[in-house]
Amino acid sequence: MAPLADLYQVSMAYGHWRAGRHRAPAAAELFFRRPPFRGSFALGAGLAEGLRGLRAFRFSAADVAYLRSVLPSTTDDAFFDYLATLDASEVTVTAIPEGSVVFPRVPFLQVKGPLLVVQLLETTLLCLVNYASLVATNAARFRLLAGPDMKLMEMGLRRAQGPDGALSASKYSYIGGFDCTSNILAGKLYGIPVRGTIAHSFIMSFRGLEEVQPRELPPRDGGDPVDLTGLAVSWLQRVCGLLQTPPGKANQGELAAFVSYAITFPCDFQGLLDTYCVRRSGLPNFCAVALALHQLGYQAIGVRLDSGDLAQQSKEIRGVFRVCGAHFQVPWFATIPIAVSNDISEQSLEEFRREGSEIDMIGIGTNLVTCPLQPSLGCVYKLVEVNGSPCLKLTEDEGKMTIPGMKMIYRLYDPAGHPFMDLMALEEEPSPNAGQELGIRVLGRLGETTKVIPTTVEPLHRTYFRDGQVCEPLPSLPEVRTHAQVSLNLLSPTHRQLHEPQPYPV
Repeated sequence: MAPLADLYQVSMAYGHWRAGRHRAPAAAELFFRRPPFRGSFALGAGLAEGLRGLRAFRFSAADVAYLRSVLPSTTDDAFFDYLATLDASEVTVTAIPEGSVVFPRVPFLQVKGPLLVVQLLETTLLCLVNYASLVATNAARFRLLAGPDMKLMEMGLRRAQGPDGALSASKYSYIGGFDCTSNILAGKLYGIPVRGTIAHSFIMSFRGLEEVQPRELPPRDGGDPVDLTGLAVSWLQRVCGLLQTPPGKANQGELAAFVSYAITFPCDFQGLLDTYCVRRSGLPNFCAVALALHQLGYQAIGVRLDSGDLAQQSKEIRGVFRVCGAHFQVPWFATIPIAVSNDISEQSLEEFRREGSEIDMIGIGTNLVTCPLQPSLGCVYKLVEVNGSPCLKLTEDEGKMTIPGMKMIYRLYDPAGHPFMDLMALEEEPSPNAGQELGIRVLGRLGETTKVIPTTVEPLHRTYFRDGQVCEPLPSLPEVRTHAQVSLNLLSPTHRQLHEPQPYPV
């Protein structure tokens, strides 16, 4: 884990070692300066990976040999011997629980330990937390736009920034509120539910019904196999008659693909409708095969659209399903789930809500995993104390000034149960209490003193790492996901809204 660092971290470590101050007690904080996506909040993520990195922190013989080759030849040999002895056994980490809503300037992580080690951990922790928190936040925004009942599927593996980015996107999108992923490796590694049926290439590979092999399917309750191809053809005539669509317009290769897939997965049949024409071909072909399956005791699980006006098409498709269900006396047909994909963005979800739709599931890839509206969260890791003395970075850029000293972090709640302010206090200051009037200064308005009376006070940080070991039980991925949704739901609507939210005071 140690080589996951920038070279200047090792150069600074040598400087501290040469000056004999490498073991000076130090503290650093990890935070972001501005809320992502022009919102008010982020979801903190990556804590568990960061803690695993700490537990594995050490320089192997190969690591030390490599550093010898890249550091100046004048570097003292004894420094490399010292690096070989390093671990994180003297490091203590406190943090806000993973999946919590976090706000600008509030430390997500606090790291204490020997100065040299605290400095070496900077890039490692930033790497493991930055993208994780960004994509979890992006996913949370999609979830807020979609509402609690819409099924959301992450399908960005082919568009992500490499395999590591893809796996992180699947994992942290799940924390942010997505229900499943198309990424089977993420499913295997993290236990995330996986989904996926067919793509256009499967449908395009068929030319006619003569290519369907095998052709027969036994009824679900047992009995002699039935020619599903012939059954689907007869149903297609009845469906086209009902919909007043010429049967000859239904693509035979598409019908063959649907029949073949239905025979292969009779309990999991989903049709991709827009390979040729939804109204004249995809929809009649799907209904014919779904009704043929129903005759044998099976139930189709849904359809998917991947092009066109998705909201309008979903309403038209739902209308056809209702008509077919009523006419052919198949009640479940009216509620067949409709899934959509096709470069879905936040704007797409806003349009679905504005226009109304019959969509039940949304697959999102590029605009989720690449975070195009903001490619980086911009977390930073800053020293706040060395040898018991607070550290302050002064700069002409006021936004880059740091807040010195080790802090306790509290979240203050109003009578409605919404958090209305995060409070940072020095460690030696008394803890605030519910119902107590507090004199505070809001960041950005430090000249003013404001009085607040919280109904509830919640200490945010817990100690997660001490003496080289994780010392707080880490929740499972589904538990982190649930915690994230609870955290988001606690926010007041003015802080939770995605466009022009009220700034959250710290």
